[in-house]
Amino acid sequence: MSRRLRMWILAVAALGFAALFTSACLRLPGFGGDSHPYGERAVRGALDHRTANVIAAVNFDQRAFDTLGEESILFAAVLGTVVLLRQTREERQVPPAPARVPHAVRRYALVLLPVAVVTGLYVVAHGQLSPGGGFQGGVVVATALHLLYIGADYRALERVRPVGVYEVGDAAGEGAYLVLGLAGLIAGSSFLANTVIGHGTFNTLASGGTVPLLNMAVGMEVACAVVVLLARFLDQAVEIEESSG
Repeated sequence: MSRRLRMWILAVAALGFAALFTSACLRLPGFGGDSHPYGERAVRGALDHRTANVIAAVNFDQRAFDTLGEESILFAAVLGTVVLLRQTREERQVPPAPARVPHAVRRYALVLLPVAVVTGLYVVAHGQLSPGGGFQGGVVVATALHLLYIGADYRALERVRPVGVYEVGDAAGEGAYLVLGLAGLIAGSSFLANTVIGHGTFNTLASGGTVPLLNMAVGMEVACAVVVLLARFLDQAVEIEESSG
């Protein structure tokens, strides 16, 4: 395919997208109006399924299939990073040298580490009740572990971050989401339908039906994926060197 043909295809696709986007924008309700049909339906759907956090209801109930796509994008991105940053024949792995860390930095980092981990887990566990959820909490948990790298050194981080375990956790989180989706089909409903278990009591941890379960699956996948992602980049920066020969 020539460069000229590729540009023509790009131009046609761009014009088509522009036309559809413009058509959609022209049909939007007026700004500042009192008609909010989608918002009203989203709130009603969340309350019907006993989910206090409407955003969580939208993400893990009303459009749970879209969220599966978003989760899968992260999974594929991490998988691609692992493949691209793997050690090659021209590289060798050297043990990292111990680092000197100022006492103030070490003290505050080690104090904040458990606080940050608990905060991230809280955000994941309460995603169906309050702002937050698996995506946000998973990132908090993953980055909290790296306070050990800041407060101690890279070797200390490696002891609490066996990359292989987190790679399994990444795949398990992705798989758990799919299994919960298939459970809806087995129960006689649709894929990812919130009909597998009862919706529980409104505004409690057990409320929302499958919303908290999907939320936890995403939290596991995101936390493990970010840990693996940072591990590969840190390996390149700290341990991997070009072979002298």
